[in-house]
Amino acid sequence: MNILQINSSARREGGNSTRLANTVTERLLARHPGATLAVRDLASNPHPALDEATLGALFTPVEQRSPEQAARVALDDALIAEVQAADVLVLGVPMYNFTVPVQLKSWIDAIARAGVTFRYTADGPEGLLKGKTVYVALARGGRYRGSEADTQVPYLRTVLGFLGMTEVHFIYAEGLNMGDEAARQGFAQAEDDLAAALA
Repeated sequence: MNILQINSSARREGGNSTRLANTVTERLLARHPGATLAVRDLASNPHPALDEATLGALFTPVEQRSPEQAARVALDDALIAEVQAADVLVLGVPMYNFTVPVQLKSWIDAIARAGVTFRYTADGPEGLLKGKTVYVALARGGRYRGSEADTQVPYLRTVLGFLGMTEVHFIYAEGLNMGDEAARQGFAQAEDDLAAALA
């Protein structure tokens, strides 16, 4: 088993979503002692945003790309290769202003490439990153689970499913900024979610 952990907190250290993602990964490694682990921390190693220059590079034929364009596309290629090689993904996802961090959005923009990780067919789009299990470790200051304010879960379920990753488990640690007791309850709920996901 190859495990890929993506930490998307803006904090290099001390992020609650990273703490929760680490817990998920530790449980997976305990169950699969021979598993390999790759960790990409998007705070320590931020990925460039999708911009006009990047679009130009992606839509330029390979043999016509400038050295700068080739180097930019290679950055995305590296992320795609990591995901393709993974059997399990663990995503550490904090909630920033009701959505996912820009760090995670840049990662998603990098791995979503037509003809490589998805394709359009006569029957509609087909995700090409199939057969993977995803655990999403969600850390929130407030409580949003199941509410209209939770835009993260529908978005992530949609975009991951679009890429072919349909076995997605969400682990919620909520109320983390609502006092010590609420934070304790939030991590306890996350433990319950994780136990159910691994059952």
